[in-house]
Amino acid sequence: MSNDLPKVAWIGLGIMGSPMSENLVKAGYDVTGYTLEQAKIDRLVAAGGTGAASIADAVKDADVVVTMVPASPQVEAIAYGPDGILENARRGALLVDMSSITPQTSVDLAEKAASRGIRVLDAPVSGGEAGAIEAVLSIMVGGEQADFDAAKPLLEALGRTIVLCGPHGSGQTVKAANQLIVAVNIQACAEAVVFLEKSGVDLAAALEVLGGGLAGSTVLTRKKDNFLKRDFAPGFRIDLHHKDMGIVTDAARNVGAALPVGGVVAQLVASLRAQGDGGLDHSALLRSVERLSGSQV
Repeated sequence: MSNDLPKVAWIGLGIMGSPMSENLVKAGYDVTGYTLEQAKIDRLVAAGGTGAASIADAVKDADVVVTMVPASPQVEAIAYGPDGILENARRGALLVDMSSITPQTSVDLAEKAASRGIRVLDAPVSGGEAGAIEAVLSIMVGGEQADFDAAKPLLEALGRTIVLCGPHGSGQTVKAANQLIVAVNIQACAEAVVFLEKSGVDLAAALEVLGGGLAGSTVLTRKKDNFLKRDFAPGFRIDLHHKDMGIVTDAARNVGAALPVGGVVAQLVASLRAQGDGGLDHSALLRSVERLSGSQV
C-alpha cells in the first residue's frame, strides 16, 4: 500500500458505492467504509478495505471523505449533527459528495463545511451500475479549482470523463440535466420497442440497426438487453429517477426554463412508481408504454 495516497473514508455502500469504493482499493487507496448494512461493510473488507463502526469512526483520520447516498435527506443526515461528518472529520479534510441531490443542498453543505475548515466538492456521476463497476463513470463536479485538482487523481480511479462544471452546486445542476436527457431517451426507446413489436418486426434486429444510426445512444446500447429480455433488475431504480425528475423540474422552474417533454416523462416515472414498479430499473418505463398500449403487464 502506497503511503503517499490520501486516506479515504467512504460513506454509503449501495449499488454504486460498493463497486466504486472497491475500485479505489484496487488503485491502492486505504479505504475505510461505513454504511447501514453490515453485509455491505463486510463486502468492502473482503475486497481489501477496512470497516468502521460509525461515521465518526470512519472519518476521524481521513484526508478525503467520499459520500454516495440516495438523496438530499441522507446527505444531510450523514453530514450534520454530533455523529456526522462535519463534527468528526479533521480540519483540512476534503469532502467529495458523489450523491445526486438538489443543487441548493450542495451549496448549503459547502457553506457549513467551510466554517469547520472542511473543503467540499459536489461530484455526482452518470453511467449507472455498469459504469461504476467498469470505472468509466462520467463525473460532473462543482466547487473550487484547487479542490478539484486535489481530488482529480482519486476521481480518475472511478471514472473516465471528469469535468469541473463551475462553483458549488454546478455538478448537481449538470447531473439533473443528465437525468432529464436519460429519462426522455429511455421513454423514446420504450415507445419504439412497443411500436416495433406490435408491428411484428424482429426487435433484436431493429434495435441493432437503430443503434448504428442517429437514433443510437448510450442509453440504447446499455438498456437494449433490458428491453429485449424484459429484465428490469435495477442498475438504477425508478424510485431514484423519480427523485431526480423532481430535482430537475423544480430547479428548471426556479430559473425559468420550460421542460415540456421532461414534465410529461416526470409524470410517467411517477405513475410507474405509483403502480408499484419503483424498485425496478428505469428501463421499466417500457412497462408504462405497454400498459398504455393495452398490454397486461
